[in-house]
Order: sequence, then structure tokens, then C-alpha cells
Amino acid sequence: MYIYIYIYVYMNECDCGTIIFKLVEQLSFFSVTPLDVVKIRLQAQKSPFPKGKCFVYCNGLMDHTCVCTNGNSKAWYKAPGHFNGTLDAFIKIVRREGIKSLWSGLPPTLIMAVPATVIYFTCYDQLRAALRVRMGSHAEEAPLLAGALARVGSVTVISPLELIRTKMQSQRSSYRELSEVIHSAVRNEGWRSLWRGWGPTLLRDVPFSAMYWYNYEKGKAWLCKHNNIREPTFAITFISGAVSGSISSIVTLPFDVVKTRRQVEIGELQLCCHVSAVSSKIVAENGVGGLFVGFLPRVVKVAPACAIMISCYEFGKAFFRKHNQERLLTSTT
Repeated sequence: MYIYIYIYVYMNECDCGTIIFKLVEQLSFFSVTPLDVVKIRLQAQKSPFPKGKCFVYCNGLMDHTCVCTNGNSKAWYKAPGHFNGTLDAFIKIVRREGIKSLWSGLPPTLIMAVPATVIYFTCYDQLRAALRVRMGSHAEEAPLLAGALARVGSVTVISPLELIRTKMQSQRSSYRELSEVIHSAVRNEGWRSLWRGWGPTLLRDVPFSAMYWYNYEKGKAWLCKHNNIREPTFAITFISGAVSGSISSIVTLPFDVVKTRRQVEIGELQLCCHVSAVSSKIVAENGVGGLFVGFLPRVVKVAPACAIMISCYEFGKAFFRKHNQERLLTSTT
């Protein structure tokens, strides 16, 4: 999936395999973006009728001031445009905005793939190798720590692009409208506003990477031992990546919801400045289940993405390692 990992693995290699995997990467981004858009829309929508609040209802003859006593989930009146689930969100987005809206935010996604992937995989491999030497008897935990540290640098670099993508996917808006919102935020709050959501993004991605790499290495080793082989096959890396990605995505989902809420608030008047404040607000409006909104599209997106990514990563390393060894043997004979 992430072909740019080969840039740092073997800088002097350039063959048709690289071009093929680059096409695979672009195709994968294109195919999972609709799931990302639906997930963001579900997470960004706010409760229209919080318990104890009033709203005005007009039936065409007269206006009524109503008090929502049952909370949003059991309100007798549902606001138009509210999504009731993954499938409902798909249908309503296509019906109201057109099918093209399902690919909102694709350009910044493709742009941020390069620095994110190169930084992430380079740091992970280097840190894992160094930590295994230094940690001695605790070397098995090296992937956990290396994955967490590598993610910090990657998240920090791409955070502004992540904010732009999230804002584009949260609502239908033109590039001009988005540009005006960002310029206004920078003018009023400074350049730090471009890193809005950096904290919850770290809380989501750092534990995700730590759990993902630890579980992946453990799962890969167990499957290799179970099948009595030394080197993992494509199927083993695919299964290990999918299972590990699923577990990590479920555990870190609440922070993903908080991150989305923080980033879509840019340009709005009322802001929650802390992760705890945003979390408390979500729970107050929607209950604990509000922290797990977007569960299905996130898991459906992350599991195959992680499987494809790690399979291509391992295949690419093995391919170039074998290719270079053969070239070295040829040059010495």
C-alpha cells in the first residue's frame, strides 16, 4: 500500500515493481476514502436536542417552543440531515451532495502519505533495531516502544494536512470556503491553530502504533511457529496485520472521535480546549456510546488497510534484499 517506504529501504533501486506498488497505493486510498468520509460525518455530527435544552418547532401554522426531556436518542422529533448509522450516512450523503462527496479530502490524503510514510517507517525500523540491542532481555517489547516513538514524529509533521482533510470531509465546502476558514483561524489564533487536534491525534495514533506493532510481531511469530516456517509468507503478514489493526482501531476509537470534534471546530465560535472537556461534552450529549461513533467504517477501513500496508512492506523488503544479494554475488564472481 505505502510504496514510499521503498524510497528509504533502497534508494538506488528503481524498477517496474515500484511503479506497480505505487499504483496499488493510489487505488487503496481511492477505495477507502468513502469510509473515511462517512466516519468523519458520523463523528462530527452533534446532538441537535441535548436533554434539558429548548428548540423551536414550526409546522407551517405556528411556532412551538419545545423542551427536549428525553435526550437526543429518544426525541419525538428528529432534525433533518441527522445520520442514524453507516448505511444511512452513505445514502443521505449521495442523495443530497452527490457521489463525488464521498471522495472529499482525497488530495490532502495523497499529499500527506509521502512524509507520513517515510518518517514513520524509517523511524520505526531504526528505533526497533537500536532498542533491541539496548533493551537486552526486554527486547520483545522493542516494537511497542519503537512504534509509539515513530508515530509522534509522523503525527506532528502531517497534523495541518490532517486538519484540512478532516474539515473537508466533515461538511460539503469549496476550497475557497475552507481557505477562508483557515486564514481566519490563523489570523485570530496564530499558526498553532493548524495543529488543532494534535493532542487527541497523539492519544489515538501513539497507542495504536504501539499495540499494532507489538501484536503484529507476536502474531507473525506465532503463525510462523505454528506452520513450522522461518520466514513469514504473504498470507501470514496479511492476517497478522488485519487482526492487529482491528484490535488497535477499536481500542483507540474514542480518541479518534475526540480528534474529529476538535478539528472540525476550527472557524467556530464555541470551542472546547481540552481533550477531557470534549470527551465530557460528547458523553453528556450522547452517552458513552458517543465515544464509539464510526466504529464500523473505521474498522472496515483500518483492518484491510493495515493488512495491505504491512504485506507490501514486508514483501518489498524481502524482494529488494534478495535482489541486492543476487547483484552482489554477480558482481563478485
